[in-house]
Amino acid sequence: MTDVVDADELMRRMQRARACAAEEARAWGGRRSGGLGAEEAAVRTVAYEVVVRVLDEILTPGARKGRV
Repeated sequence: MTDVVDADELMRRMQRARACAAEEARAWGGRRSGGLGAEEAAVRTVAYEVVVRVLDEILTPGARKGRV
């Protein structure tokens, strides 16, 4: 990856990554109820939720204060 990108492009890429992670968290969250793979789905859901929180803090610092 040797492309040079400006700040606006970097911001757009992070916003797309956040949207993708949020969608994956929703998709995996729907698979958590019982059955085979429920534990994996729970782990993946939490992992994607963490990615969303981290990107939220980068994109809008301090906006999530008070939330856990």
